Amino acid sequence: MRALGNEEKYGYAITRTSRTVLRFLTGYLRSYSITPEQWTVVKRVFEHEGITQKELAAISDKDPATLAKILDILEREELIVRKTNEEDRRSYLIYITKQGVKLRNEVYEHLEQVFNKVLEGIPQDELAVFNKVLCRIEDNAATHAIHF
Repeated sequence: MRALGNEEKYGYAITRTSRTVLRFLTGYLRSYSITPEQWTVVKRVFEHEGITQKELAAISDKDPATLAKILDILEREELIVRKTNEEDRRSYLIYITKQGVKLRNEVYEHLEQVFNKVLEGIPQDELAVFNKVLCRIEDNAATHAIHF
């Protein structure tokens, strides 16, 4: 029997877990008529009222074109509003609406309870190590990606 390489042991496990959690999240958010990508943007706008699209793209890890499409949908659903930036008329500032705040609060509260079920039976010290390792893997991947 051949030994598994790091890609098989870790890469596949990370990808598989990520997809499983994303499917779980997608299913949960479907009842709120929102996607995980849209949810990320709603959360970030809630946390950073009056943020520029460029800043929002960076903190939500979305490319500008994808973010623009998400913002179009969220604005159509009256969850956010874009206002002209008085300091730079070429850009917009993004604000969450009352309806957006209501959705964020409702989803956030329930999502915390749901994620507690996903993390059930895993001690806090193990979760802390897990999070630290994930951050290190992400940093390493980002650092070495520029060499390809």
